Amino acid sequence: MKDLLLITPPFTQLNTPYPATAYIKGFLNTKNISACQMDLGIEVILGIFSADGLRKVFNNETSPRNPSENSQRIFALREEYLKTIDQVILFLQGKNPTLARQICSMNFLPEASRFNQLDDMEFAFGNMGLQDKAKHLATLYLEDLSDYIVENTDPDFGFSRYAERLGKSANSFDELYSKLTDEQSFIDDITLNILREKLDTIEPKMVCFSIPFPGNLYSGFRCAKFIKENYPHIKTVMGGGFPNTELREVKDIRVFEFFDFITLDDGELPLELLCENLNAEYNPETEYKRTFLAEDQTVVYKNNSKRHDYKQADIGTPDYTDLLLDQYISVIEIANPMHSLWSDGRWNKLTMAHGCYWGKCTFCDISLDYIKIYEPVSAKILVDRMEELIRTTGDTGFHFVDEAAPPALMREVALEILRRNLVVTWWTNIRFEKSFSRDLCYLLKLSGCVAVSGGLEVASDRLLQLIDKGVSVEQVARVTRNFTEAGIMVHAYLMYGYPTQTVQETIDSLEMVRQMFEMGILQSGFWHQFAMTAHSPVGMHPEEFGVIPVKQEILFANNDVDFKDKTGIDHHAFSFGLRKSLFNYMHGIHFEIPLQEWFDFKIPKTTIHPDHIHNCLLEEDQFIFKGNSRVLFPAKNPIIDHFIKTKKRNSWPYTRLSFHIKTNIIKVDLEQEKAEWLVKILEENPIESSKRVTLQQLKARFEENFEDFELFWFSKPIQQLKENGAILTL
Repeated sequence: MKDLLLITPPFTQLNTPYPATAYIKGFLNTKNISACQMDLGIEVILGIFSADGLRKVFNNETSPRNPSENSQRIFALREEYLKTIDQVILFLQGKNPTLARQICSMNFLPEASRFNQLDDMEFAFGNMGLQDKAKHLATLYLEDLSDYIVENTDPDFGFSRYAERLGKSANSFDELYSKLTDEQSFIDDITLNILREKLDTIEPKMVCFSIPFPGNLYSGFRCAKFIKENYPHIKTVMGGGFPNTELREVKDIRVFEFFDFITLDDGELPLELLCENLNAEYNPETEYKRTFLAEDQTVVYKNNSKRHDYKQADIGTPDYTDLLLDQYISVIEIANPMHSLWSDGRWNKLTMAHGCYWGKCTFCDISLDYIKIYEPVSAKILVDRMEELIRTTGDTGFHFVDEAAPPALMREVALEILRRNLVVTWWTNIRFEKSFSRDLCYLLKLSGCVAVSGGLEVASDRLLQLIDKGVSVEQVARVTRNFTEAGIMVHAYLMYGYPTQTVQETIDSLEMVRQMFEMGILQSGFWHQFAMTAHSPVGMHPEEFGVIPVKQEILFANNDVDFKDKTGIDHHAFSFGLRKSLFNYMHGIHFEIPLQEWFDFKIPKTTIHPDHIHNCLLEEDQFIFKGNSRVLFPAKNPIIDHFIKTKKRNSWPYTRLSFHIKTNIIKVDLEQEKAEWLVKILEENPIESSKRVTLQQLKARFEENFEDFELFWFSKPIQQLKENGAILTL
């Protein structure tokens, strides 16, 4: 028996658990509150995509009378699907790697319409290894089956969402409530059978549903309904990203036929208080923290506790116990190495800092606590948590799920990783700050950083200022260049249709993006159309941004707000052309095609100079002396060779220092005394040391014996060491 059962309802990711329940379980451990967790989504997926599950799909009697040609083909090949499905799932779980050769033979998997795109993508396979190619083919195979399920069994099915339309912009609860009173779907039957087994085993007093996205909402409600009908003594709670952003104004009492409580924002203290109240008799003075509940057939919001939320240092390490970590499946939907980070491989999720240190972007929900309240965690605590997760999960991959990871904290985390000599792989979301210098990017790479994602957004300086993004296109270009040259992949979030954006600016943004991919400083990107949210500056003050909101009565969800743009431009018309061009640019082709070719309607010519991004990258500031910069020496143990240098009958003792770095040998010649001084500095300041020498301190040490440190520091040999990462200044 456990006090709590924490559930992520279907569906989120196939390759790794959504971290909310692991965060909460880690906190509950610090309070000695017993809890079990489950990712109901992956368990349902594994139930469907098995020989037994597919047999039920193919025997389903609710199929349409006039199935598509694609469905007819899949049904005709059903025995091949039943024969192969279990082995394919094992392969995608990393348990059957030799199957890759069979899959890549192109005569093993049954193929339906999803495989038609292979002709367009064959060029990408040259850059994919055998395992990745097999994962991609197996993903197409699963997507064919998904198409069959959507057409013949359950139109609401999706691998990373379920009945998402019911949660999106659902100002009224009517449609969702009506769906919940209908008969259970095929997916519901599988979901609730798994839930029943877990409830009977765990016997919890309270079940807490983390609802991160609209695509989890319906299943969360369906599960809560099942609990209320069959286990009425169990309390049900909803928390997570969806209620935090969309249910802040909920008024419909029918919601509380399913849930006893809805908590907002950081869930630790609200949930702790609910646990304390579990065994207590009802009292109007009972303490709650940011909690909705029903009283006298009315929805009430209670926030009467005077206790403060917990600091990030005190919430414990995420605990992935109970989750089926070895059963998640890695898929590759598109042949792009950056995109595969979201769907391929299992990542431990951590957060460097609560909230956003910038907190100004006008399209973002900066009025809500999850953005507004900024609180970083110390590098030591973060790396302690990394080591604990490595011990408990066996995985050394980390995804820092920050709104925007702070550059200074990233630097300290990287140094702490190097100091402890850890081998980890990590990636995160950033802002393209100018502080991401070439040297900082190289340091992050040394510590195991493989990728970053960040918002380039509209790629227009006027609109970036209107968004209050705090960056320029030129700055983004330089930062992405620094990351790329360090060997770190870069993904850019791209936006179109921002208020007042003109057609010319959309086309010019596309040209900026084209040039960045052509220059090789971006490896991945995704265009999305601007959506106005209720809690963003645009949503709260639409008149300042030239948009007219379509007001509706809010009884249930309130986040996405319909609006009319005063420009009258149909931004959606650009969607296909923007995404098709980007797909080609990500694969390194068709940069020479005129932008007009991507659209089936007339567009203006770009006003951006064809060498604009190239010119942005020309200016360098490598000869600026910043005395407070910290100096690091990643290279170790140079091989020392003394020799005599002769010129015009004069000779001097010189030393050749040979640094063996991972992929190169750097050889520099220095006057012997200066070489000996440098070797001593290297020995005294290894990168693993917690002591960090500054450039001003180096200057003082140097000038105890020599003259003109700047001349030495900017000399050709030292520049060579800096250019190859043997010396870093941060």
